[in-house]
Amino acid sequence: MRRETQNILLLLLGGALLKIAITGDYLRYVKPAHQPWLLAGGAVTVALGAVAIVRDVLAARRRAVEEPGHEHHHPARSAWLLMVPVLAVFLVAPPALGSDSVTRTRGGTAEGFAPAGPGASFPPLPQGDPLPLTVTDFVSRAGWDEARSVDGRTVSLTGFVVHDERETLLARLVIGCCAADAYPVRVRLDGGHAAALPADTWVRVTGKVVPGLNTADSGYIPALTVGTLQEVPAPKDPYEY
Repeated sequence: MRRETQNILLLLLGGALLKIAITGDYLRYVKPAHQPWLLAGGAVTVALGAVAIVRDVLAARRRAVEEPGHEHHHPARSAWLLMVPVLAVFLVAPPALGSDSVTRTRGGTAEGFAPAGPGASFPPLPQGDPLPLTVTDFVSRAGWDEARSVDGRTVSLTGFVVHDERETLLARLVIGCCAADAYPVRVRLDGGHAAALPADTWVRVTGKVVPGLNTADSGYIPALTVGTLQEVPAPKDPYEY
């Protein structure tokens, strides 16, 4: 690959990093805490590419003066194809992980989701219903909270619809660092009209846990008796942590 192509790739790569960091699209790939590193990395990459281009332009001008008639070679067209993936980030941002990632995880505990164990201690929940909880917190409390803090409570959960065999699930994906290590947490929906909604539809549901179902036999997937169900826009940050 010629230097000209390398330098332009540096500019495009740095620009792509800056774009996703500024627009918020980076939340489809990594945690919010990584934004400063993406901004810094993008800025440095753009600066390196710009400096290299200016240096090569000045060098070419000197050669033109010192060596009149010097023959210049153009980079092979195939080298420019390397820019296509980087340009794609500018034009089409890949979507966040969704129902396909959830349905690929079947049976048993989702990889990365460690049961809290019997007798686990959880902070007390505030008063008032419906009680907003993350799907991760709800699943953990439904299975391992010795105080049974969610039993009898009306909770509010937000996630996307997953159709898995004969079941309809509410799911979220949890990441520790980036989308590459994502694993799902799921809740079976009992009632409501979620079964009629397309997969990946984001909804907010309220309802009550069905006691005693979040066990190893159920794959640590609790069930929720749905009271209300409302479609909502997909959040800017689609993951839980």
